[in-house]
Amino acid sequence: MNKLEKGDQFDVEALRKQVSDVEARGGAGQEKPSDPTEINPFARQIAEQFRDGTNSPVIIIGQLRLLEFLALFAIALISHYFWPGDGSDSTSMRAGMAAIASALTVIGLQLADTYTIPALRAKLRLMPRILASWTIALLLSVGLFALIRGTTWAMVDAYIPWFAAGALFLAAERFLVAYGIRNWARNGIMERRAVIVGGGEPAKDLIRILEQQADNDIRICGIFDDRGEKRSPIMVAGYPKLGTVAELVEFVRLTRIDMLIIALPLSAEARIYDLLKKLWVLPVDIRLAAHANRLRFRPRAYSHVGSVPMLDIFKKPIRDWDSVAKRGFDLFFTLVALALLWPLMIATAIAIKATSEGPVFFMQKRHGFNNEIINVFKFRSMYTTMADPTGKAAVTKGDPRVTRVGRFIRKTSIDELPQLFNVLRGELSLVGPRPHAVLAQARDRAFADVVEGYFARHRVKPGVTGWAQINGWRGEVDNDEKIKFRTAYDLYYIENWSLWFDLKILFLTPIRLLNTENAY
Repeated sequence: MNKLEKGDQFDVEALRKQVSDVEARGGAGQEKPSDPTEINPFARQIAEQFRDGTNSPVIIIGQLRLLEFLALFAIALISHYFWPGDGSDSTSMRAGMAAIASALTVIGLQLADTYTIPALRAKLRLMPRILASWTIALLLSVGLFALIRGTTWAMVDAYIPWFAAGALFLAAERFLVAYGIRNWARNGIMERRAVIVGGGEPAKDLIRILEQQADNDIRICGIFDDRGEKRSPIMVAGYPKLGTVAELVEFVRLTRIDMLIIALPLSAEARIYDLLKKLWVLPVDIRLAAHANRLRFRPRAYSHVGSVPMLDIFKKPIRDWDSVAKRGFDLFFTLVALALLWPLMIATAIAIKATSEGPVFFMQKRHGFNNEIINVFKFRSMYTTMADPTGKAAVTKGDPRVTRVGRFIRKTSIDELPQLFNVLRGELSLVGPRPHAVLAQARDRAFADVVEGYFARHRVKPGVTGWAQINGWRGEVDNDEKIKFRTAYDLYYIENWSLWFDLKILFLTPIRLLNTENAY
């Protein structure tokens, strides 16, 4: 397990002074939901170390499967070119055998448990399984074709170089992969970052168990606990307590954390519930450590970090290959939309420039993924001197700040088209919860003050269009119910996301935009 940098020297007394004033407040209970909790300087320093993301083990393993399949397929064709045997095997015949053998090898390696991080870190220990999987796959594929069309000894001799080259590739490739993963783990390029929630003896026991795992890829980034130093020491097993649970929410928004591990017994039901009410808004895995619990569930109820059993409470939405698929979806349909809509966008720009003074585009700060502040592009629809970059004063029906052209492009949502460039930049998705201005309000109350758990809609990237918008929840937010319904629809989308759901929303958007009742 990776600790913080070995060279870091923790000044316990200084850290105690920095967090003691926060502990005295007892968390975020006295703060408004919309007010971020300021983390102490030491926690901010630690957060800076983990601002950059890491490589997902799931993505790396998926890429490795594809690499091994393609490499073994290519080796078969190359060996056929140099060692054709008696010539009875055509290129298409060898390609068919190669595809089957390569696919069976990948399946065999999966069944042999060689596609896990501990397995990939091992240089020689699993080599017999790897070579056995390749041998069995090749024999099955060659045997299948022999039954269909027969074979000769000359053909068998031609398969020997194919087998030898494939075995040599797998041995060399797995050796290099083991070296690379060990190096990435040391450099923090490939790791799962975790924060312990709850201190004291339970956290200490958990950390000690994790440290005993030989091939663990978890890096503990710190500990957060609302309790004072008497019950929760400032240092636990060599890791610092960085603040309270309220500060944890802000800490995670400044970093790239993968999971929160709650180190509390199941019997602390009320305290766990209070923690989850604050933490579920974050785009991370939330797990409850179950290593010390006497109550045991069925094995399927647990996930594991190393050998430590965990109960999954919340999972990060749209993760790993789902996020790759969604990004590909965004890029493809955004480029299609720009190819089709560029004449409309140019005509809109000309109309804006010809009818009012000021720039064509308007940029507004809005909440993005994980509450990050992003600059969202729009066509300018207001007079420059009356524009409201903060979004605090919502546009109302007949608003004098809106230009004639602006009134039309707002009703038809043409003003949103420049957000396609935000999609290309990776700040927005085509489909997702709409990004709201940072100071957006329902009457005189911030959205987060109206809806408990409002920021949970930021667990995924915001979108140019969304489930709430195509169901009529767009335009002015002049009462509490509108933002409550919007948030409810956004959360439904997050929990039920799929590419088909995105496709449905995307193709329904032009149809539903014909209803301009709430767009001013």
